[in-house]
Amino acid sequence: MTSVLLAPRFWVLTTAAVVVGATTFSLGQWQLRRAAEKENVQTLIDAKKILPALDNSGLVAIKNGADLIYRQARLQGSWLQDHTVYLDNRPMNGKSGFIAVTPFKLEGQTSSILVQRGWVPRNFQNRAAVPQITSPAGLVTIQGRISQAPSKLYAFDGAESGRIRQNLDLPIFAAETGLPLLSVTLVQTGPSSEGLLRDWAAARLGVEKNYGYAFQWFGLCALTVFLYVWFQVVQPWRLQKQSLPTP
Repeated sequence: MTSVLLAPRFWVLTTAAVVVGATTFSLGQWQLRRAAEKENVQTLIDAKKILPALDNSGLVAIKNGADLIYRQARLQGSWLQDHTVYLDNRPMNGKSGFIAVTPFKLEGQTSSILVQRGWVPRNFQNRAAVPQITSPAGLVTIQGRISQAPSKLYAFDGAESGRIRQNLDLPIFAAETGLPLLSVTLVQTGPSSEGLLRDWAAARLGVEKNYGYAFQWFGLCALTVFLYVWFQVVQPWRLQKQSLPTP
């Protein structure tokens, strides 16, 4: 056994096993921390869901946009239909189409909020055709959940202007329209109406993936330790024992 310990190969393999074992164990712990962070976010989401729905004044009164995210809201105001844009390449239920977004002037407030109103299919015979949706005139009441700006996709040149766009940046859109937009948006919920489908996918934080990855990393760590002990300790000991002369 002493000759094995003195062999350079033994120390090379030992160093490699320590590095691989420590790395995989650290990665497993990191995945567990990510899972815990996401569970904390989910707890926050669930807590905000049971809070009373915000009205116009309650929405404007909260200055920190992060405190608004995931809150329910029931707002009154009027659609600014002329500023409606359609975000392209936004699937729903496996079908390609647009998400219609329209600024909503809050009644009794100077601010407006951009509303992600719902999904509408695109015209594949004429890809430049603007979908036809209806926007009730006058004072209306809408409900939904407060969200961040619409998610961004890869943008091609010229895809950030016009009625059909790939992405929409809130500050840039506010400057373009001259509207005092809030820093958050409203994802409108409720039954389909006005030519729009609102079958929004539930927010999935992917906690189960983090636990799955953690299991894989810890499993690889355990396998590394097992193989090292078997081939570097158990097998040499067995071979040495077999080579000893019998009395």
